[in-house]
Amino acid sequence: MAAIETGPLVPSSPSSSPSPSSSVILTQDELKKIAAYKAVEYVESGMVLGLGTGSTAKHAVARIGELLKQGKLKNIVGIPTSKMTHEQALSVGIPLSDLDAHPVIDLAIDGADEVDPYLNLVKGRGGSLLREKMIEGACKKFVVIVDESKLVKYLGGSGLAMPVEIVPFCWKFTASRLQKLFEDSGCVAKLRTFGENDEPFVTDNGNYIVDLYFESSIGDLEAANDAILRLPGVAEHGMFLDMATTVIVAGELGVTVKNK
Repeated sequence: MAAIETGPLVPSSPSSSPSPSSSVILTQDELKKIAAYKAVEYVESGMVLGLGTGSTAKHAVARIGELLKQGKLKNIVGIPTSKMTHEQALSVGIPLSDLDAHPVIDLAIDGADEVDPYLNLVKGRGGSLLREKMIEGACKKFVVIVDESKLVKYLGGSGLAMPVEIVPFCWKFTASRLQKLFEDSGCVAKLRTFGENDEPFVTDNGNYIVDLYFESSIGDLEAANDAILRLPGVAEHGMFLDMATTVIVAGELGVTVKNK
């Protein structure tokens, strides 16, 4: 079971600390930033870092760049999980490399779309799940940063998408087979699209994404993992099982750190 530590949210200055009679309403983005800054405390000079993608991870990337400029971190190498993160990391001065040069990563920091009580994750609603899983599967420590809205009782429990990256060839055939796999959970499979013309969303790897929506729990996650990956045409799915070593949750009442 996960070990849990808690602590107060860090105020921006001593005078801004809320008194018992006052309340401070933090936005979701502010909570994400608090979790991201807490995660960067795990970073040490000389590390090879997996740099996550998304609205939470971007705060961690920015903070790492800031600490490098201040001289508080040195000799950092970043391995980005997407083209977007690659561009951001370069813009804030983080030296970059890849898995070919650094097959073992000291620490990865990334967000998640869902976190269950056992620290299993759903990731990939931003579209970078394949590269994220390759990089975060190669790290010694994987720190996940979320706000409390991402906590669920079971994966798929938010009612939002569980992404599967598939090859474009005969995508309707693959989507249909994915939906049939989980028909007992009321699964609906939808091709991810964007823009006014509903063009297919294309990943950094040139693939499509099928989003799975569930009415109820899919049950045994390892069995679901195996069943999805056995389908020809599937590149990867967004369930990150038993990968996170630490999950940092920022909520209105403080920061909770859950360790494996």
